[in-house]
Amino acid sequence: MRDDTAMPLYQQLEQQLEALIRSGTLPAGTVLPAERQLAEHLGLSRATVQKAYNTLRQHKLLASQGRRGFLVQETGPRLNPGMDRLKGFTEEMRLLGKVASSRILERAIVSDRSIASIFGLPSPARFLKLVRVRYGDGIPLSREVAWYNLAEAPALEHGDLSGSVYAFLAEQCGTPLNYCDQTVEATTPNQEEAEIFGFTQPVPCLLIKRRSYTHGNIMVEYVEGLFRGDAYSYRLRLGA
Repeated sequence: MRDDTAMPLYQQLEQQLEALIRSGTLPAGTVLPAERQLAEHLGLSRATVQKAYNTLRQHKLLASQGRRGFLVQETGPRLNPGMDRLKGFTEEMRLLGKVASSRILERAIVSDRSIASIFGLPSPARFLKLVRVRYGDGIPLSREVAWYNLAEAPALEHGDLSGSVYAFLAEQCGTPLNYCDQTVEATTPNQEEAEIFGFTQPVPCLLIKRRSYTHGNIMVEYVEGLFRGDAYSYRLRLGA
């Protein structure tokens, strides 16, 4: 901090942190120390750090992570993937110039009457249930809950699904997807989803529900994906 200026210390700290964030020196996904820790490290009062952090939060550059500190937010424009054709998250990120990754929260073989009815199958039908957090350049962008028809793609039961499930369906199961029916609606994340996205208060999100089919018009996938509203918007091109 400089002592040859009349600028308040909190404003100096805020401007220095903002410059580091916008230059990419502190990239999106970086976790900054909690207020007390940073104050002790810099020899400042906690109130000074708190004021600087609050301003950066108002500018949408930081998001509180509670006791863990503050998460640097994406400073670029929102992601604007098109809805012109069927593509999975991995391909979508590649087209946007980002690196896709996933974290599996749940993987189980289930029989579920309500899910079976969505697929138009008998109640005892077996499905792979897969719950994942999807990341773009290390930033959590969506939480997906998906069910897959194991009668049509049995290799999914024990397959490596750390990457693209759509690629696995095409290459390992011989069951490429042909088309989907998809809806998009606004919703509010629950507590678990808010924690995954690093939200300290509810932020509107996009809930995408998709039913995907093979060339034989057989439904293979049903997925409900929650996409963070502060980083995602969809674009459509509609012909006359």
